[in-house]
Amino acid sequence: MKKGILVASGLVVAALGTYMITGNFQKEGADKLGTTDIKRLVHDFSAGKATAQSASINSSQLMVTGNDTRPMTYNLPDNEFFVSIAPYVDQTHPCATHSLTGCQGEIKNGAFNVTVHDIEGNVIMENAAMKSQPNGFIDLWLPRDKTYRISVNHEGKTAQTEFSTYEKDDTCITTMQLG
Repeated sequence: MKKGILVASGLVVAALGTYMITGNFQKEGADKLGTTDIKRLVHDFSAGKATAQSASINSSQLMVTGNDTRPMTYNLPDNEFFVSIAPYVDQTHPCATHSLTGCQGEIKNGAFNVTVHDIEGNVIMENAAMKSQPNGFIDLWLPRDKTYRISVNHEGKTAQTEFSTYEKDDTCITTMQLG
C-alpha cells in the first residue's frame, strides 16, 4: 500500500513538473529555441507533422496559434530568410505571407529540380532534386538581403521567377506557372 502511494506521489510530481516546464516554454517561446529548432518546427508544420489552429511565417517571425488559441511568436534567424514556393500547372494566384497550416499547392509530394542563383549570377543551388511537401510547397532557407532567380522543373515543364529576401518581402510564391 505504501509503495502504491509512493509511486502515485512520484507520478503526480513528474506530471506537475512537466506542466510547469511546458507552461514556461509557452510563455518564453522562441527565446529558448535555437535556429535548428525553429527550422525543424517550420518543417514539421509544412510536412503535416505538427498541428496548430494556425501557423504562418513572415520575413521575421513564425506565428503559431495553438489549439488552446494562445498565440506564440518565434523570431527567425537573423541571417536566413524562409520562402515557400508552389509551382502551378493549372492556375496560379497571389500570396504574400505563407500559411503553414492553410496554403495548398497543386503538386503535392512532387519531384522537382531546383536551381537558384543570386542576382550577381552566383550559384546557390544547381539542379537540386527536391520534393514538394504534402501541402504542395517547396521550402527554402536562403541568405537574407539578396535578390534571387529561381527555376523549377517538373516533368519536363519549367517555371522561373525573381524574388528577394529583404525585410518585409513575401514568404509565399504562388505565381510560377509551369509551361
